[in-house]
Amino acid sequence: MTADATDVVEHRRLIIAGTGISGLSAAIYAARSNNDPLIFEGDEPGGQLTLTTDVENYPGFPEGVSGPELITNMKKQAQKFGAETKNGIIESVTPVGEGADRTFRVKLKNGDVYTSDAFIAASGASARTLDIPGQEDLMGYGLSTCATCDGAFFRDEKIMVIGGGDAAMEEANFLTKFASTVYLVHRREEFRAEDVWIDRTMEKVEAGEIELMLNTEAIELHGSKADGMQSVTLVRHPEGHPTEKLDDPETEEFDFDVGAVFYAIGHTPNTAYLDDLDVETDEEGYIIAEGGRGAGQTKTGVDGLFAAGDVVDFHYQQAVTAGGMGSKAAIDADDYLEELDRARAAASAAEPAAAESDD
Repeated sequence: MTADATDVVEHRRLIIAGTGISGLSAAIYAARSNNDPLIFEGDEPGGQLTLTTDVENYPGFPEGVSGPELITNMKKQAQKFGAETKNGIIESVTPVGEGADRTFRVKLKNGDVYTSDAFIAASGASARTLDIPGQEDLMGYGLSTCATCDGAFFRDEKIMVIGGGDAAMEEANFLTKFASTVYLVHRREEFRAEDVWIDRTMEKVEAGEIELMLNTEAIELHGSKADGMQSVTLVRHPEGHPTEKLDDPETEEFDFDVGAVFYAIGHTPNTAYLDDLDVETDEEGYIIAEGGRGAGQTKTGVDGLFAAGDVVDFHYQQAVTAGGMGSKAAIDADDYLEELDRARAAASAAEPAAAESDD
């Protein structure tokens, strides 16, 4: 496959997708290695950390730091060393050429095309949400998608966790360290979690630390940025999935006071733009790197393509682990680019010899 050079805006040594913690960490390392990185921000600049008002568990900030401030400072740091950031949503990444001539053709949704010798996918994963009234205003102000990040802000509060899988069970169990009571809301009677998590949760239920609210769904969140989360409007039906039965007389609607709500209904990795590369993913769409599923090494099965942060890491999903993976991706990409330089130099040196032989 070849690209028409006339439609290419610019060729770069390295392109990075995403300006979250992993992408910016990769940019800092790549820029310091003189790899001239270009970073595209995508449709969620800064990633999920920009939804967190205070970050207290990122090393080096004993008083905490706001998510947007941390992202802004990291972006400035990357730019200081020569990284360039652009607004743009990547539509597709396709391979061009083979061997030492291999590059990536990066097409944006606005039609612009860039090429690069190496590519780091650090586009993160988007937390699944419910799209209910109050959600937009309260995200980061009593509504969160990360218990490890934000649970400690709600000590001795009543906390609600929404979900029924492993993530919900894990979040609910973790939040018992802080909450007066954790209320686990699930739309069905049965859980989708593994038995080990169900057993741990039921132990907490018996101890009075977790209360189950089954066959129940949230339909509205109440509160404000000034006062935080105040209450949740819930619906309940004895046969489950109550939002599908709102007109049923057996469906009960009621308000429930809580100090915080945590969504634990999964994440969707932002990897659709890589479909043309035939990169290996698991059933959820997370990229499988060379080190296996989870936060292993960043090299993928596609030469020159590296992955870091939540596009790979379905388990830890922390700012500090994303930053570590970003730095590893930049180091792995630098090794690849050096090998590519040597291969191209060898190929270039061989051309005159081949020409003389033909003569």
